[in-house]
Amino acid sequence: MAIMKTLFNQTAVISLFILGLLVGAINTKAQEAVPTDYITVSGIVKDKQSKKKLEYVNISVRGTNIGTITNREGEFSIKLPASPQKTMVEISHLGYLSMQIPVNGINLSDLTIYLTQNTNVLDEVVIRARDPRFLVEEALNKVPENYSDKHSMLTGFYRETAQKGRRYITISEAIIDIYKTPYSKDVDLDRVQIYKGRKLLSQKKGDTLAVKLLGGPNLSIFLDVVKNPDLLLNKDELSFYTFRMEEPVMIDNRPQYVISFMPQVIMHYALYYGKLYIDKDKLAFTRAEFNLSMDDKNKATQAILKKKPFGLRFKPVEVSFLVNYKQQNNKTYLSYIRNEVRFKCDWKRRLFSTNYTIMSEMVVTDIKEENVTNIPYKVSFKASQSLSDKVSAFADEDFWGNYNIIEPTESLESAVNKLRKQKR
Repeated sequence: MAIMKTLFNQTAVISLFILGLLVGAINTKAQEAVPTDYITVSGIVKDKQSKKKLEYVNISVRGTNIGTITNREGEFSIKLPASPQKTMVEISHLGYLSMQIPVNGINLSDLTIYLTQNTNVLDEVVIRARDPRFLVEEALNKVPENYSDKHSMLTGFYRETAQKGRRYITISEAIIDIYKTPYSKDVDLDRVQIYKGRKLLSQKKGDTLAVKLLGGPNLSIFLDVVKNPDLLLNKDELSFYTFRMEEPVMIDNRPQYVISFMPQVIMHYALYYGKLYIDKDKLAFTRAEFNLSMDDKNKATQAILKKKPFGLRFKPVEVSFLVNYKQQNNKTYLSYIRNEVRFKCDWKRRLFSTNYTIMSEMVVTDIKEENVTNIPYKVSFKASQSLSDKVSAFADEDFWGNYNIIEPTESLESAVNKLRKQKR
């Protein structure tokens, strides 16, 4: 199977194969000495009124490029350099007032942070006066101005999981380096390299099929829809969609236009539908939520299916994407990417099908723009490679050291423990 970038030339970007379980070996770049002098701030983020746990909330250190997000249960842990001076950890989320937590050089744990919904809206007259498609085109014209004009090296945490029903059958994670050219350039020279990673694979006999995500960490390149507009924001293809202005929201205490889009033409391949968020003042894209259209299951299958065993029937259910950006030093940077694929598989002559979910996500945890050098092609992660084949099994409890990650959910931690027991 394959997730593919739905371009007009149908170029494959990321592939998922249904195969037998494989055992991989570590193959990462040389480990460097990493300082361990850091402090940790951890807790949970909730809605102040409903007390609902808030997922994918941005957590960052003010005045730096250090950041992470909350997991699906609202939990977070962020590591920052130890300093006797007061540091501020900022908490921000779509539709909520941002807040700050002072850190005075000591660890803070088990925090419960309540965010207040932001009810401020944009000027209705301004909203009515702007054509939504024209706003998208204006934001595209401002990409060179609003986004980084430097070569940059991003540090990220990447995780991919495969579930059979509700049960995890593979878990792979890695710290990655992401080399990005200026946003005025295309993505041809952007590359990803694995710094360190780990994986667990199910050993159950019933899991004779495994879904391998090929090129997974390269999501950091190809799902950057601003840097790679051919995926979604190609000017020549905007006419394929109809755009509508939705109710405005606030992100990081900044008003945002919200523009929904959906296909208005029928093509020989599947199109997308979703929402774009555009900063009112800077006209910078800050968020993109979109799904592959399932109106024609055959077209959707062509977009995501690369290879499968003979006799296996594949039924796509949902392919969704989320891309977030954040502002730092008057520029907008990639912040978070998530991709989720849900599908059903069954063998001919069998009555029941099996549900599968493949989820991959990447959060940028640091950004460097000085003395940046390109990642050589020969050591970069290729679209034909699978992360689970390139990293070793879970072992060291303190594997990540002072690198920031996305905290595992309770169910994921439980799955890790179960998969570890299978290997004994």
